[in-house]
Amino acid sequence: MPNTEKKTQGLMNLIKKVHGTVENVDIEKHRQSQDYFGILLGSNKEVSIKEIELEGIHGEWISVNRAHMKKYIILYCHGGGYSTGSSLYARTLTTKLATSTSMDVLCFDYRLAPEHPYPAATEDAMKIWNYLMLLGYGARDIIVAGDSAGGNMALSLVMKLKMENRLLPRGIMLMSPWTDLTSSGKSHITKADIDPVLNANYINEMIENYAKGENLKNPLISPLFGSYEGFPPTYIQVGSNEILLNDSTMLHKKMVKENVSVKIDVFKGMWHVFQMSPFKTAYEAMDKNAEFIYDICR
Repeated sequence: MPNTEKKTQGLMNLIKKVHGTVENVDIEKHRQSQDYFGILLGSNKEVSIKEIELEGIHGEWISVNRAHMKKYIILYCHGGGYSTGSSLYARTLTTKLATSTSMDVLCFDYRLAPEHPYPAATEDAMKIWNYLMLLGYGARDIIVAGDSAGGNMALSLVMKLKMENRLLPRGIMLMSPWTDLTSSGKSHITKADIDPVLNANYINEMIENYAKGENLKNPLISPLFGSYEGFPPTYIQVGSNEILLNDSTMLHKKMVKENVSVKIDVFKGMWHVFQMSPFKTAYEAMDKNAEFIYDICR
């Protein structure tokens, strides 16, 4: 086994162990341990954090402590299967995003399932979007980004805006997006034994929590089944070792077919939202996110 592969395997084993400690059967404990990891791995002296409250939604602005671009901002949707996760947990990503792009990032705590199933989270995303409009940002000043279920939310928010004939954001940036709650992608089977983060049981539990009794092909639940005509430029990152690999590749294929300016990078040997981990490939991926954002903000 070549050295790089050995290293990747070692990292994946470590991720599996760490994830096992976070993934707790008790959902409340699961949420708390994620927040703990967010505080532990997301602290960054280069940024300052300002908290906001909006109609019961807590959020935080993350800004770099240096002169930086104020015109464009990133609206960040955190992951966690719609049942867990928070802006605290997402700091492992949002602080890297703020420092690599030198842009302000707004992340928010939408209502979580099973207490608040679909469409609560999407309604909260829309409230935050409207709040940004009230602050004076134009739709074209905003890049909507997200990881995992947050990638799902980013897409469904833009879809909802499109359905309402509203202006769409400047671009969309997705890390390991969960686009298909029907789990139709082959990678759900082919990657089942190697994915160190996700498994079928966990995904099924998240679907049950969030969308029980709903039509899973509703584009606001599974964005893969939506129409992408007129969508803004989109960038997708995914790991080759994750069961959600095809959630990304099928989305990419569909967007290409519908004439969206879209790019995908499949990171060899990487796992679900590997960008959270503090190592070289994660920082390289963040630099690629920044490149995409600079390109569309020219």
